[in-house]
Amino acid sequence: MDPQRFSSRARARLSAVLQASKDLVTIDDVMETLALDREAAAKVLSRWQEQGWLKRIRRGLYATIPLDASATEQVLKDPWVLVPALFKPAYIGGWTAAEHWDLTEQLFRSIFVFTGRPFRTKETTAQGVTFTLKRVPEDALFGLKTVWRGQARVSISDEHRTIVDLLADPATGGGIRHVVRCLASYLRGADADSETLIRYADKLGNGAVFKRLGFLAAQTPGHDVLVEACRQRLTEGNAKLDPSVPCRRLVKAWRLWIPKKWEAEAARD
Repeated sequence: MDPQRFSSRARARLSAVLQASKDLVTIDDVMETLALDREAAAKVLSRWQEQGWLKRIRRGLYATIPLDASATEQVLKDPWVLVPALFKPAYIGGWTAAEHWDLTEQLFRSIFVFTGRPFRTKETTAQGVTFTLKRVPEDALFGLKTVWRGQARVSISDEHRTIVDLLADPATGGGIRHVVRCLASYLRGADADSETLIRYADKLGNGAVFKRLGFLAAQTPGHDVLVEACRQRLTEGNAKLDPSVPCRRLVKAWRLWIPKKWEAEAARD
C-alpha cells in the first residue's frame, strides 16, 4: 500500500467514511457520507480495495487495512464485530458464551453464533475465522446482553440463557460432558439463579431442557427446588441426554434416555 497514491481529496473522502462507519465499512456508509447513489458507492469501495485501503469481507462489506498490516495478516483484531454485520439478527452463544462467562476453561476453534438468518452450511469462514451457526427463531432472541467490541454492539447470551441453550442442544456446548462441567460451574457461581433458568426454559418451550436439567441437577446436593421445578414441567415422550451418542437406558423418572456410562449417576436419582 502506497499512501502517496492517494490524492488529498481522495484521502479526505476515505477519512470521512471511516469516521462515519464503525469497525466495518458498508455501501450505505459511503452513500450517506459522500452523497452517492448505490452504484457509485460500490465503485468507490471497489477502487479503495484495489488500492489496498480496504479488504472485502463479503459483497458490500469491507474492513480497513492498517498501514502496518502485512499481506497475510488478519485485518480485524476482534472477529466478534463481524457477528452483527454477517448474521444479524444474531447473538454469540454456545461454547463461546460459556468461555466469555468463565463457565469453562476449554478453548474452541470457532465462534458459536445463533442466527435468525438462513444459511447453507453450518460452518462458515470470514477473515480466517470460523463461525459455527445454529438457526434460531426471532422470537427466541431473549436473555441477551450487549457487549461493546470496539465501536460494535454485539449481542451475547447471558449466563442463564447460555446454560439453557447448552441443555436444549448439547452439541452447542461441545457435547454433554462439557455441558455438565459448564452447568456445575454455573451452579457454583454467585450469579446462579434457578428462577431465571426456569423462566428462560419455559419461554424457550423445549421440554428436553427440563429433563436434562432435572436429571443433572439431581446429582448435586442442594438444588432440590430446581429439581422439583423441572419435575413439575416434565412433558410427554422421552428425550436423549445427548442425541449425538447411543442412549440405551431409560430413566423413567426423568423420561430420559442415557448412555450406559451414565447408569451410576442415574442410580443415585
